[in-house]
Amino acid sequence: MLKTLSIRNYAIIEKLEITFSHDMNAITGETGAGKSIIMGALGLILGNRADSNVLLNKGIKCIIEGVFIPNKKISIDHFLHDNELDGGEELLIRREISPQGKSRAFINDTPVTLAQLQKLSSLLVDLHQQFDTLSLAESGFQRQVVDVLAGQSSALSEFATIYSELQEIKGQMEKLKNEKKQFEKDADYNRFLLNELEIADFKENELENLHLEITSMSNAEGIRTALENSGYLLTGNEEPIVQQLKKVLNQLQSFSEFNQTLPGLIQRLQSAQIEIDDIASDLENLAGNINFDAGRVEEINDRISMGYKLQKKHGVQSTNELLQIQQELTDKLQAVLNVDEIIQLKEKKAADLLEKATAIAVKISNARKKQITPLQDAVNILLKRVGMPNARLKVTVQPVSLNQYGVDAVEFLFDANISDENGSKNYLPLRKVASGGELSRLMLCIKSLVASSIDLPTLIFDEIDTGISGEAARQVGLIMKELSVKRQLICITHQPQIAGKASAHFFVYKSIHKQSITTGVRLLTTEERIETIAKMLGGEKPTAAALENAREMVML
Repeated sequence: MLKTLSIRNYAIIEKLEITFSHDMNAITGETGAGKSIIMGALGLILGNRADSNVLLNKGIKCIIEGVFIPNKKISIDHFLHDNELDGGEELLIRREISPQGKSRAFINDTPVTLAQLQKLSSLLVDLHQQFDTLSLAESGFQRQVVDVLAGQSSALSEFATIYSELQEIKGQMEKLKNEKKQFEKDADYNRFLLNELEIADFKENELENLHLEITSMSNAEGIRTALENSGYLLTGNEEPIVQQLKKVLNQLQSFSEFNQTLPGLIQRLQSAQIEIDDIASDLENLAGNINFDAGRVEEINDRISMGYKLQKKHGVQSTNELLQIQQELTDKLQAVLNVDEIIQLKEKKAADLLEKATAIAVKISNARKKQITPLQDAVNILLKRVGMPNARLKVTVQPVSLNQYGVDAVEFLFDANISDENGSKNYLPLRKVASGGELSRLMLCIKSLVASSIDLPTLIFDEIDTGISGEAARQVGLIMKELSVKRQLICITHQPQIAGKASAHFFVYKSIHKQSITTGVRLLTTEERIETIAKMLGGEKPTAAALENAREMVML
């Protein structure tokens, strides 16, 4: 609901603030007093285009602020989450227009685009003016009205789940079919590539290991010489290291009993002698195994050459990357064999889902069709109440292909008058009917029927009472009053019968301030309301009868 509206430096409004009631609010005033200006200011925070010409004082900026209470509305929570905006118990929407004509919008002090502002405002406010395009003319709202009255929320939820799954399966099938086409197109080339890799039959890290091996063989003579020389130094020269260690041990053992440290050192020297002797033996064995094998070198070079060519071809750097490509090619060729089977399974699943979705859609369609006559009758009765005795609503439910809403196209047709001399009606879709006071009253009738079931935002009616008076105006007021029990309602009206039904009555007036005319708004007390409504009934100087009549309107 709209809690407060604050306007500064807009048109002929210097500064004003309106705090609205949570149910029905009426705004009245003389023609030209500034009611439409207030609506224009409200339109700015709802996302309308801005113009620097609206500034009262051209030297300072115009600021319009609206404080809304979202009442934990799920759609608003989703909008705030999706747009990374702060929420809370209140939403502050602000629009600023600079003297240079630059416009900025804010939601809870966070800058937003005009598109974001328009999206959020559509969730907060439903504004109806005589020459606006109404949401009533939108097919989605028309279908929602019928479904709500038909009590189809559970079936619609089940259908939406199945239909969504069906669309997902269809998408998977389409993707698989495209993949199959691509697989088949590339199959011959993939088989050729795979055959090359299979013939090569590389093992993990093979090329890297071969590179080390051939490097070792290329240096075989030097490695063998180093090994033999090392072994000779350890055990084979005139005074090998092993023999020298034995001499050291013999000298030290003679005195081991006379020094407690020597036995430990002797033991370490014995271990070193054994270890060096083993090392010498290993060096000798290794030297005996180091040979230059020209045949093996040629074999390794051929193997490495093959590997490097395949690496360059596939744009990789290692054996394991080649093996990964080999596996991927194997998987692709295997997928060609499996994809038909998978597609068949998906097609069966899709057929089952289609059958279920169609059955539920038919059930929903039948419920919609049963609701046509009751809805038409209820709306047409209300149309008579609001001063449109010749107007009629006609609801059509036409079959269409299965879609996310079922198998129906729901459309509201309307004729405001008897269309020809024979008294026949010429029904036209609402989207083709020029919106005005009559169409707004039709909207009022329909929304009053579904207000308790559809999460409607704040409803604002701007002079939808054009062309009615008396009992018709009273009935419009009664319907608005009933509607305001479930939703906040703000109406700008010239009809005393409507103003008398409001919980809060605001009066718009002009005053002279600093040699300029400005617009002001004040909340009327009960006695002020009676006097104002009496003037609306009987002129500037109302009679006692008009005052009494006004009192009855306010008190009832």
